[in-house]
Order: sequence, then structure tokens, then C-alpha cells
Amino acid sequence: MSTLIQINSLSKSYGKRTILEDASLTIGTKQKIGVIGRNGAGKSTLFKIIVGEEEKDSGDILINKNARLGYLEQNDPYALSETVMEFLTRYTGKEAWQCGKVANQFQLKNEALDTKIEGLSGGYQMRVKLTAMLLKEPNLLLLDEPTNYLDLSTLLLLENFLRSYNGGFLVISHDREFLKNTCDKTLEVEHGKLFLYPRSIEEYFEYKEEQIMLKQSQNENIDRQRKQLQQFVDRFRAKASKATQAQSKLKQIGRLKNIDILHPLASVKINIPKVEQKKGIALDTEAMSIGYGPKVVAKNITISIARGEHIAIVGDNGQGKTTYLKTIAGEIPLLSGVFKWAPKVKIAYYAQHVPSMLEPRQEVLAYLQGSAGIEASKEDIMKMAGNFLFNENDLKKKISVLSGGEKARLCLAGILLNKSHVLLLDEPENHLDFETVEALSLALKKCNQTVLFISHNRTFVNLLATGIIEVKNSKATRYLHNYEEYVYHLGKTVDESTSGESKKTTANKKPKTTWEQQKENQALLRSQKKKAQTLEAATQKLYEEKKDILQSFEQEPTVFSQERNTRLNEIESLIAKQESEWIATDEQIAKLQEEA
Repeated sequence: MSTLIQINSLSKSYGKRTILEDASLTIGTKQKIGVIGRNGAGKSTLFKIIVGEEEKDSGDILINKNARLGYLEQNDPYALSETVMEFLTRYTGKEAWQCGKVANQFQLKNEALDTKIEGLSGGYQMRVKLTAMLLKEPNLLLLDEPTNYLDLSTLLLLENFLRSYNGGFLVISHDREFLKNTCDKTLEVEHGKLFLYPRSIEEYFEYKEEQIMLKQSQNENIDRQRKQLQQFVDRFRAKASKATQAQSKLKQIGRLKNIDILHPLASVKINIPKVEQKKGIALDTEAMSIGYGPKVVAKNITISIARGEHIAIVGDNGQGKTTYLKTIAGEIPLLSGVFKWAPKVKIAYYAQHVPSMLEPRQEVLAYLQGSAGIEASKEDIMKMAGNFLFNENDLKKKISVLSGGEKARLCLAGILLNKSHVLLLDEPENHLDFETVEALSLALKKCNQTVLFISHNRTFVNLLATGIIEVKNSKATRYLHNYEEYVYHLGKTVDESTSGESKKTTANKKPKTTWEQQKENQALLRSQKKKAQTLEAATQKLYEEKKDILQSFEQEPTVFSQERNTRLNEIESLIAKQESEWIATDEQIAKLQEEA
């Protein structure tokens, strides 16, 4: 493996704020690296310095002459009035047929290439940017938050592409599931340093925790040794016969050095105030049509949502998810039909654009005080500020100096202070780091408010959703399965659509002889039968474990065990997944037996 980029002693500061300090890193060919770190840690700054958009303060960045960098920046390089093909040919200098060939990888073809970019959803605009980047034939991609605002279909398409990509890449993302599925190495930007771990993100988190525990244990041992040596010195220092030994012990104490543990970054711990607990229907809709003016986005929506439900609104960009949320929030008028909230329900709405519309001259504390309900005390406000990592000094800051992630945290803190009965959240996790996203999802999961939310972050949705509304093909309906099954079926659809072209190319190949086909079918039949047996045995074990857990609940009805509850939910999810896979395998076996 040859080195593409060598970074030595890199430093970068903005005024008094140090972003990178004496940081070093080696990036080789075909490495697939997930880049993580808190908001403001320096991830995007690192990318910008590498591609020359930012100046370094000191240090060296050596780029191999054979390295061809592809940089997917957060800013848009196109004019909205351009068509897709006009932009691609202008930006890359390639012929139209070349642009069309690469665009096809992201399902941009035919009329989509002649569509003006302003008419595309955010997910398709990201596909255009990816196409433009790849047309420059890079062998190392730098992807800065490519998953922001992507619908699930595009995200799965991007995952498939990165898994099969022949070059290397560094990708910044706060979507843990995305990094798990695409990256085999993890780079953390923290405390101004760069640390590359040669394993996946989950393994890195385990390693990091183990290292902290190991250092703490070693320091405890050193402290015990120091104490024992000091006791000897204190006891025998005055005795002439022991003076030499005492001096030797003092020298030993001087050599004992505690292992430096960098001060851990503040952890986000969010507590959402409870609201009055009531049963019944929170929202009732009947024959509802939504859209803008004469344009109907979805119609005949008839859905009831119970109080306390946490509903994920899913579907591709441009299908009407945000329109649905805006309509029931009262932000845009209803076209026809009826929607009705329960009496005296207080509603809070978080939109994607809200953080950018904050009053820049207002201070953080003043914003929180203005957002809080009349029942909120000063202690409540300070506690919520601390939950979202705003310390005493931060409270005096003007909103204009806050980063995008800080503004998003501030808006969410203000909404949660308001003690609303219903929370309508449109992609609240964008621009938030791992810790904040997962802390927010866990807090919302525990809250007794009714929550309707749009999110393409699978970890966030999996942790929070108790139900799903799918907005698709001018309809909005309750989805009958859980979110994991929804992602699974959508993934199969994406796989089938991307493999369509390869099926066309294989159609012209020489057909196999009957004997060859029979031999192949027999081998596949044996493989499927073995798979079915394995699935059946594994499912039976899960049922037995489930039975044992349920029996333990009956035998100890007064003993609560979070561990058992969690495991029971895991088992039920695994059983559903394995039974679905077993049915599909059994159908394949039946089909092969008919062909035999």
C-alpha cells in the first residue's frame, strides 16, 4: 500500500481557538476511513486544508503526485437554473455521453439529465454533486457530511457505491449506521489531534473505552505504590539505620508518573420535562389533502395517532414528508379534508431552517428565557442549557458566533423547555455529533410527549420510533412493519434497481446448456436447504430464550430488569427478521424444486 497523503505536525487556529495542534496522519491507497469528532473539532477544516481551501498555520501536507483528490464540499458548485447535463459538462469538461454513463450509477438518466437542478430534491442534488466529483476520476474521495438531507433511498444508493468503490475515501458523517456499513477504519479528530484506528467505528469506541479504563487502573496502581513508599519514608526517615533506604524510596516516588488522561469532552445528557399524562387520540386526520396552492402533494390521508406515540415520517425527498409536518403544524394551509388535534394540546415545531433564522444579536441565555414556558424556573433553564453543553460563559455569547451545530442545539433546548404536549421535528439530528444525536433520541424515547419526526439517521429512528408513516406516491399511510423491516425492503428495491443495468449486459451472453443449468440449480438448492435449516435452528433457540425470559417475569413479577427487557425486544426483532428470511428461502427452495 503506497502513501497518498502524509500530514506532519499540522497546526491551525482561529484567533485564540486552537483547532489542530501538531497533528500527524498517513493516508494510504484504497483506505476507507470514517472521520468522527465533536462539532467544531476540526474535521471540515482538515479537509479544506488538504484541498487548499484553507491555509495551515504550520506543518507539512505532502500529497503523492499519483493522488487524484475528489472533494465533496458542503457548498453547492452548480447554478440552480442549470440542467443536470449542462452543469456536468461545464463543471467537468467531459462529453455528454461520459457524464451520462457516470450519472447512471446514481439513477440519473433520461429526463432527469434534462431537468433543472432547482427542480430536484435534496437527495437528487447530492447525486448530481457525486457524479460531478467522480467524472474527474479521483482515487481518493473526501466526503464532508454527504448524508445530510439525503433521503433513505439515496443514502442506501451511496452506501452501495462506496462499498464497491475501487479507490479510497475519507467520509465525515454523524450517521453511525452509515459509517458501520461503509468504512473499515476510523479517524477521530479530538483535542487538536488526529488518531487513526485500523478497525470499524464500533470497535474503535470499544477500544477507546478500554484504553480509558486501563489508564485509570494503571493510575490507581501507581497511586497505591506511591502511598506505600511514602508510608515507609515517613516511618523510617528519622532512623539512621533506615535513612539510606528511605532516600531510595523517595527517589522511587519521584520516578512514579501518572499516565496522562486527556480531560474527557463534556457528555450530553438530556432530560426532557414530563407533561401531563393523558390517554386517547392526539391527532385525527380524515380525507386530508396537502400541498402548495394548486399543487397537491398527497391526498386522502386518514390517520389517527395516539397520545404518547413516537412516529417516524419516512419516504423519499420530494414526496411530501415536510409538507405533511408543516400542514399539521399549521405552518401552511390544509388544501382539503380535516385534521384535528386533541383539545388544549400545546405543539412545538422544529424545522430545518429554524437555526438559520435566529436573531444573531440575541444572547444564548436571552433566547432560552424567551423560549421557556412561564412555568420554567431559572434552574430549569440553566439545567437545559447544561444538557446541551452551554456553560456559563456560553450563555453570554451572541447567537451570531455560534456554529451550525450549536444553533441547532440551542433551538432544540428552547423547544424542550417549553413543555409542549406534541413535538414536531423535521430532521433535528442534522449538524449534531454522535453524542448529541444519541442523547437526544434516548431522551425523546423516554419522554411522554407525542413525537412526530422526520429523520434519515437510522440509529436515531431505530432508537426512537414506535410507529411509521410512509409518504409515497401521493399518499401517506401507516406502515405495518417496524423500521428495520422498512429499511430492509427499501434496500432490496435499491439493489434491484442498481443491478438492472448489469442484468441487461448479461442478457446477451451465451446461454448455459441444460446440463450446466441443472448442475447450478442443484448446487443452489442444496445451499438454500442448508440455509433454511440453519435459520430454523437459530429461530428455535431464540424462541426458547424468549420463553425463559417470560418465565422469569412470571416468577419474579416485582423485580424490574432493564437488561431482560432490552434482550426480549432484541429477540422479538431477530425472530421477525429470521422468520421473514426463512420464508423467502423456503419460497426459493420451492421454485428450484419446480424447475428441477
